[in-house]
Amino acid sequence: MSDHQVSCVNKQDRPNPHERIVNIGGRASDGPWKLPQEVAIAGMEDGRWRFYTSVGGKSVWLIIATSRYGHKYLKTQADGEDENNLLYLPECP
Repeated sequence: MSDHQVSCVNKQDRPNPHERIVNIGGRASDGPWKLPQEVAIAGMEDGRWRFYTSVGGKSVWLIIATSRYGHKYLKTQADGEDENNLLYLPECP
């Protein structure tokens, strides 16, 4: 399992926050990376990857959540701050 820092996202203009994030991305030693949310979720479920982001200088892990309609999405673990810090990350190029 490898760990990757998420520093940007791509969002759709949807009212439901569980459906807004389309891609997550970051920077690795070999350059920038970007994954569709569904691919990131599949990689987390099969144990290939773990993702985290930095919030106020602290690392916060991403987890898979399921909406009441059965839609899987990524969000940050509860950190005493906003419910889903991913929505506040800048847009990926």
